[in-house]
Amino acid sequence: MALEAKIFTSIAEIDAPAWDACFPGEAESHAYYTACAHGFNRVLKEGAIGVHDGAKLVAVAPTFKINFRLDTPFQGQLKRFSERLYPFAKGIMNLPVMGLGSPYSERCHLGFVPDLSAAQKWAALASLLSCLEADASGNGTGLVAIKDFSAPDEAAFGSAVSALGWTRGMSLPIARLDLPFADVKDYLASLSAATRKDIRRKLKNAGDIRLEWRDDLTGFEDDVARLYNSTRERSRLDYGEFEALPDNYFPSVMRALDGRARIALYFAGDDLCAFNLVLLEKNRMIDKFLGVRYPLGREHNIYAVSWMENVKECLARGIGILQTGQTAYGPKLRFGSRLEPSYVYFKHRSALPYAILRTFNRFIKADRLDPDLRAARAFTS
Repeated sequence: MALEAKIFTSIAEIDAPAWDACFPGEAESHAYYTACAHGFNRVLKEGAIGVHDGAKLVAVAPTFKINFRLDTPFQGQLKRFSERLYPFAKGIMNLPVMGLGSPYSERCHLGFVPDLSAAQKWAALASLLSCLEADASGNGTGLVAIKDFSAPDEAAFGSAVSALGWTRGMSLPIARLDLPFADVKDYLASLSAATRKDIRRKLKNAGDIRLEWRDDLTGFEDDVARLYNSTRERSRLDYGEFEALPDNYFPSVMRALDGRARIALYFAGDDLCAFNLVLLEKNRMIDKFLGVRYPLGREHNIYAVSWMENVKECLARGIGILQTGQTAYGPKLRFGSRLEPSYVYFKHRSALPYAILRTFNRFIKADRLDPDLRAARAFTS
């Protein structure tokens, strides 16, 4: 193989069918990332990296550049302390970073054309990482990272990436519900008696909720944006600007994915109570974002209602996995989900900052800082 890796300032510069060939069946496709890039995000620069063997694209991944605050994973009292410290330590806490992956996805979409052997995939990945480091160095960026390296990629490439001098850390795990059930009754039977009772009670007490599945957001764009922002502000997690969505994210993604992105609107009377954006694949539903109007959503048990509606939708479509992401681990585990680990890799070209980051990584781990995950693990232990 005669491999050549190249950084692209926009995913639009890469041929869409060639990109999607590296991710067969994925809803978070070339169209998805292009839609994300069309919105304005003042703190994030998006791009992509591709590896060619001659004229053939053989490996790709999205990239991002951002000024990353070292205390971004902190929560609770530790976050409050770092906020007080930040005005006096900006030079230490602000780290320009160039990374593989995207804040708009829960995994680093590292893709290869299907006909590559394991050895050829590793050669392509090594070329890609070398290009990433060289570009970062050329732009004066010391820190490079891989965001949300998936468990399968970790199993295939993790030891080899570490051998190149990258340090591994833990990211937040992905919650997934396996659905090998004939119907909702069978699904409920798989849960504990206490959980079944709790779900049935919440559905019974939900009141008069009207559900409307839509393939577009016409007329509801502003309402959904407000619900998303208010829900994010109430979240126990705060990842600051790193998690901010671009302008018009919801209508842009729905238009771009043309039926593979659907939104459930929940109404209490005439009031929009909640929305739930999902992405559809042949055997997976990605529960992307849930936005709730408080206290109305709590009064109508919207979380339980929307969960069961998604289970019903998956079973009706023959979808075997409901992926529900990196938040609210407690109820997801009670409702039968499993947690799939996710990883972050990083490397700094300067020895002293790299030593500090490696030391920091030993003691500050994202999966330990998340309050919902700590509570969920305590619940299951």
